[in-house]
Amino acid sequence: MHDEFDDSCCVEIEQALLGAEVEDFQMKVYDPREGFFGEVTMEGLIEAGKWTVLFFYPADFTFVCPTELADLAEKHAELESLGCEVISVSTDTEYAHLAWRQSEKLLSGVNFKMAADPTGVVSRYFGVYDPDTGLALRGTFLINPEGVLVASEINYYNVGRNADELLRKIKANVYLREHPEQACPAKWEPGKKTLTPSEALVGKVAESLE
Repeated sequence: MHDEFDDSCCVEIEQALLGAEVEDFQMKVYDPREGFFGEVTMEGLIEAGKWTVLFFYPADFTFVCPTELADLAEKHAELESLGCEVISVSTDTEYAHLAWRQSEKLLSGVNFKMAADPTGVVSRYFGVYDPDTGLALRGTFLINPEGVLVASEINYYNVGRNADELLRKIKANVYLREHPEQACPAKWEPGKKTLTPSEALVGKVAESLE
C-alpha cells in the first residue's frame, strides 16, 4: 500500500455552463425524416444559424422515454418554425434508435434527429451522465444561434417532462434575443407584458404588469 494519495486519476471534467459558449461536439444520428444515418456537430448547428434543443433521455425501449419523445414530436413543427433544431440524445447507438423508432408506435410522429452518445462523452459534458448506470438523466438544453447555452433542466429517471413548457421558454428566449433590454416574467407568453429592468422598476413590478 502507498502512504501518499495518488490523484493522477482525478481529472476535472469540463462541463457546459449557462451563459457560456458550448464546446464543439460530434454525434452519430438516426434521422427518421430522411431515413438514414448521419452526423451532427455543434459547429454545424452554429453555421446553420439554428437554435438547438438537446433532449437527453435514459434509454431506448424503456417506459417514460417514448411518452416524452412523442410529446416533443407534437411540438416539433412549431419549434422548427422558431428556427430550432431538435435533437434527442441517449447513450444507445444510432442502430438502436432506428429499431426503437420502427417498433414503438408512440414514436411514429418522431421526425427529429436521434443522436447516439454510447461513450457518454456528450452526456458528461452536459452534466447528465449517471456513471452507476451508464445512462443519461432527463436533461433539456437550449443553445442559441451563437452557440451559447441559455437554458437547462435536469430531471431524474421517473419524472417526464412537458414540451409545452419547453416551447414557452424557447419563445421567450427567441423574443429576448430580439429585445435584449427586456426580461420575461413568470408564465410569459408572446403578446403579454415584459419587464424593462431599471431603477424605476425596483419595488414597482406589480404596477408595471397592470
